[in-house]
Amino acid sequence: MSHITTVINFQEEFIQTSRGSKLYTCRWLPADKEIKGLVFLCHGYGAECSIFMKGSGDNLARAGYSVYGIDHQGHGKSDGLRCYITKFEDLVDDCIAFFNSVKEKIENKNKPAFLLGESMGGCIALLISLKEPNAWDGAILVAPMCKISEKVKPPVIVMKTLSALSPLIGSWKIVPSRNVIDAAFKVLTKRAQVRANPYTYQGKPRVKTALELLNASQKLEKNLHEITIPFLVLHGEADTVTDPEVSQALYDSAKSSDKTFTLYPELWHSLLYGETDEDIDRVLFDIISWLDERTSREILKATMNMHETISKGLQDISSTL
Repeated sequence: MSHITTVINFQEEFIQTSRGSKLYTCRWLPADKEIKGLVFLCHGYGAECSIFMKGSGDNLARAGYSVYGIDHQGHGKSDGLRCYITKFEDLVDDCIAFFNSVKEKIENKNKPAFLLGESMGGCIALLISLKEPNAWDGAILVAPMCKISEKVKPPVIVMKTLSALSPLIGSWKIVPSRNVIDAAFKVLTKRAQVRANPYTYQGKPRVKTALELLNASQKLEKNLHEITIPFLVLHGEADTVTDPEVSQALYDSAKSSDKTFTLYPELWHSLLYGETDEDIDRVLFDIISWLDERTSREILKATMNMHETISKGLQDISSTL
């Protein structure tokens, strides 16, 4: 989709959390288009925004959306021990604080706002929506971590043992698991690019991190029926990292009246980076089409409200003459 010509302003900034940690944030802003809406990125486990999600940011900006990303604590260019998650809720709250600070800016007031979460980021996006059910116009969920696939999850006895030892060895990189990069990225050249990215975490999962991911996905799985946000969920049928059947369960269980589930035959986990360029373009086309349809509705609704306000004002003036 890179053939569309649009000037994009890429900007970077560090913010500070209430815990005193510095987090890296970035944004892709279309410089020569009217902004249709805001898209907020939640990246996956071991990933980051500025390199890994650059293609998504560029293409969404070319389509007329202002795109904002944040590297979660312990990820990318942000502070913290690499991929050490001591409290999953902190990642959710960090995103809420940053995203709301962006939405509150004058130039962004009344703009439709959407979440876009990949894998672990999909779990974060859904947990944000449960905390702020009326704050968002929709969510795009790319292979969301509603449940960790049995194919990559350590045996129950291992997880119970690690849970008991977590207070002592929480930061240790010893959790047995299949190599996520090999399992997530189908195209070998894309896999090599991920490994060459200096901000990609490539070690074994840390004990506390694995437990937090498991607990967060289990919490979400139990609350799928509480989801009310409009959403588009996208999943590769051959995904062995997150389970496509759970995306189907999300679609079936969610209370959302506006929900769409798209399953891509033969595609793997990383739909926006790890597939062929042609397949990535196909997924991006589906995402942008879904966004455009909903932002058009918002524009139409705002126009109708404006016309009603003007009409009422004219009637009031007429009645006084």
